[in-house]
Amino acid sequence: MSYINVEIKARCPDASFIREYLVQHKAEFKGTDDQTDTYFNVPYGRLKLREGVIENNLIYYQREDKEGPKDSEFTLMKVNDPLLLKQILTQAAGIKTIVRKKREIYYIGNVKFHLDEVPGLGNFVEIEAGNMLAGFSAEQLKTQCEHYLNEFGIRKEDLLPGSYSDMPEKDPLNE
Repeated sequence: MSYINVEIKARCPDASFIREYLVQHKAEFKGTDDQTDTYFNVPYGRLKLREGVIENNLIYYQREDKEGPKDSEFTLMKVNDPLLLKQILTQAAGIKTIVRKKREIYYIGNVKFHLDEVPGLGNFVEIEAGNMLAGFSAEQLKTQCEHYLNEFGIRKEDLLPGSYSDMPEKDPLNE
């Protein structure tokens, strides 16, 4: 089944501020997940296999690469045997890249928040307003994202247009 999210991804210089905000606003903490996202070669969009303790999903999505709130149309399937699926997809399509991250997962209503630590890339916050169960319009989802963008004090220069899979790793010797 396909769904629509409106998403924001940004560099996060102060995760403790956002974490405290979420706690104060009674966000539901789902846990911290060590995740491996394997991206496969596909002609359109992005196809990734997410392996973690909390989330194990195959996700196909199409999203315009632009800073700020962006619509993301996606199809998600829960995976019971990620190793076998990874083997099949690797043989069929080949691996584009692999992204490993430590992710804190929170919810306020239909809005999902991720605080991510991505080795070689840095710390990030993601805000995903979804209509999977809520039935919101894309415009309402965008308004929700913009609300949290303002509440968190995210600066325009911290907004990211694409995926972690598109970002080159930082060279620790040149920081």
